[in-house]
Amino acid sequence: MSSLKERITEDMKSAMRARDAQRLGAIRLLLAAIKQKEVDERVAVDDASALSIVEKLMKQRKDSIDQFEKAGRLDLVDKEKAELVVLSSYLPKQMSDVELAAAIDAAIADSGATGAQEMGKAMAILKPRIAGRADMGKASALVKQRLTT
Repeated sequence: MSSLKERITEDMKSAMRARDAQRLGAIRLLLAAIKQKEVDERVAVDDASALSIVEKLMKQRKDSIDQFEKAGRLDLVDKEKAELVVLSSYLPKQMSDVELAAAIDAAIADSGATGAQEMGKAMAILKPRIAGRADMGKASALVKQRLTT
């Protein structure tokens, strides 16, 4: 059992004791997603896999918030935002813009990418280095910008 998964399990127990239904619901969703991956792929989820699951669930929440806001369902927006807060607590400290820029420059240098057509090489090196610590969409846009200028 990975340390992140253990922390999530302990948080679930704490939420149960505190009778915090909203937090408990979000943690149970996360644990269910982790368990699903373990069952589907017949593997034990490590911290990196657990982080990718957290990021995936966060992206789903953000998409849902957009949809619910367009539909005027503020009750559901609040629920999704509360889940987003719980999920984000499992991400490592986020990189600053300066740290992200340095990581992007290093990945481009390490990959030898010289133009936008080689962006995939730089992203392949960058992704594991910043996983969970920076928004991949933002990083991708910055890599593209660096390689086209």
